[in-house]
Amino acid sequence: MPSRVQQIIDEQGSLVFPGVYDPLSAKVAERAGFPLGFVSGYGVSATLLGEPDLGLLTQTEIVDRARRICGAVTIPIIVDADTGYGNVLNVVRTVSELIDAGAAGCFLEDQQWPKRCGHMPGKRVLERAEYLEKIRAAVDTRGDHDFFIVARTDALAAVGLDEAIARVEAAHVAGADATFVEAPSSLVQLADVGRLAPKPTVANMVEHGRTPVLDQTRLAKMGFDLILYPLTGLYAATHALTTVYQHLRECGTTTEARDSLMTFQQFNDLIGVGEKNALSEKFRGDV
Repeated sequence: MPSRVQQIIDEQGSLVFPGVYDPLSAKVAERAGFPLGFVSGYGVSATLLGEPDLGLLTQTEIVDRARRICGAVTIPIIVDADTGYGNVLNVVRTVSELIDAGAAGCFLEDQQWPKRCGHMPGKRVLERAEYLEKIRAAVDTRGDHDFFIVARTDALAAVGLDEAIARVEAAHVAGADATFVEAPSSLVQLADVGRLAPKPTVANMVEHGRTPVLDQTRLAKMGFDLILYPLTGLYAATHALTTVYQHLRECGTTTEARDSLMTFQQFNDLIGVGEKNALSEKFRGDV
């Protein structure tokens, strides 16, 4: 039986989905109607540690955050597993724990550790054979579980397009469910990836990053099935916080900023206060 993620792809063709970084952002994404979410390592590193995506986030931290996010929503969640946090044995543990956490899949990449955000300079990748060992380990560990494995390569920037395509082709043969060539830096490169990478394949839309940001229709025509906006929510939330905190600091009140805020009731509805109160009432008997 196809995985939950594959079923969504089969039903919708190309789809746009957002990055989330905590249970609240995941709830907002689900309420907006997205059928799928992605836990961004960049986002978790920033919100959990206040640190950049430079290999500082640990396996236990991402698994713990994934568990909380998956438990807060009903839509499937794919998790950024970075490099698997070590060798093939670490990959086995990472995939096992993500399955146990309720994740619907993961991205697994070929950078050398410490890894860095795919849109930053200075990336280095493993030898192809070593990366494929990790993919095979992830596929073997997944077994019959509903777990969608996306093989990501950063070889485009580190080595070149031919090597990047060769890696995702080999990963697909090894059992990966989808492919992801990170950070094409031009429309020509993006089109080449969409044409050559095994399907389904990911387009990673990072605003102001290395890759041109295109709309869903154009990316679908290029051959992309999974159109990910991993940092949109994080950047929007941070911009909103910056604006309202600065306003509060300067004005000493939020009176003139109320139109940019959720109401008390709206926020309580989002986090399920009514449902919790109803559950509490269910168990309340006569005294």
